[in-house]
Amino acid sequence: MHSSKTKRGYNNMLIIDSKDCENIDKALKKYKKKYEKSRVLNQLRDRQSFTKPSIRRRTEILKAVYKQQMANGEFED
Repeated sequence: MHSSKTKRGYNNMLIIDSKDCENIDKALKKYKKKYEKSRVLNQLRDRQSFTKPSIRRRTEILKAVYKQQMANGEFED
């Protein structure tokens, strides 16, 4: 049984269902939107350099604190 996933669980292909009456521009727009949602570019950028797990956790915590402050209205420029 062959799966479209690799060892790490990432999908290799983006499949767009294009109908016969659909414009190529609409199909391209769908592809671009699906590409953005799949975060392929972000994964490639993350793999370019190694980030220590402690630094990764620290940045995630700082982002969460920032989001919480923005949601509460406590953060001001």
